[in-house]
Amino acid sequence: MRRDNTEVIGDIIRKFIREEGLETPLNEQRLLKAWEEVLGPSISSYTSKLYIKNQVLYVHLSSSVLRQELMMNREMLVKSLNKHVGATVIINIIFH
Repeated sequence: MRRDNTEVIGDIIRKFIREEGLETPLNEQRLLKAWEEVLGPSISSYTSKLYIKNQVLYVHLSSSVLRQELMMNREMLVKSLNKHVGATVIINIIFH
């Protein structure tokens, strides 16, 4: 017997994740993990805390010089992080 209503398993999983509202939290976790990949281990070592709230990435840094440098490149960082994830997860970054 052959079934005509076959679907690709990847499509089924994506559909399930979207329907259950898990797509946004999953993308947020991907973005948090992308921080070290995009900025590298040296900058990541100065990062003490990362979290996302209301499409804003909050970053706690231990270096004021690095904080100032990253603030000047904020728009580029938002684009790079979103591009790395493949979705618009954040719209702004706030450095502490």
